[in-house]
Amino acid sequence: MSRIVGLLVIVIMLALPAARSHAAELVMFERAGCVWCARFDAEIAPIYGRTEEGQAAPFRRVDLNRPLPADLSGIDPGAFTPSFVVLQEGREIGRIRGYPGDAFFFGLLNRILTSSGSTPGRS
Repeated sequence: MSRIVGLLVIVIMLALPAARSHAAELVMFERAGCVWCARFDAEIAPIYGRTEEGQAAPFRRVDLNRPLPADLSGIDPGAFTPSFVVLQEGREIGRIRGYPGDAFFFGLLNRILTSSGSTPGRS
């Protein structure tokens, strides 16, 4: 019986990374001194992880004053900060250039996620 449980644990552990690789991810490209980045930090960042969009697309920050992480080498961060890029399986599926304010941010993000099949609340 304990061997079966052990095998089940191994199978589950091997399956989890594969399941996560299909999830969307929201990457915020930012620079120090960016006023709109600071506004996003004040209005959205504190609640993002508790939203349906945050559950469908976990949030990651990338400082453009540092080298890009290897897994983002094929993604153009753009010229403006912040730039929000939604990735799925390492590919860009949508982008929000700049921070449009809290009244529009979630609507734009929701549209990207819905069109990609990563419907918030059902990911």
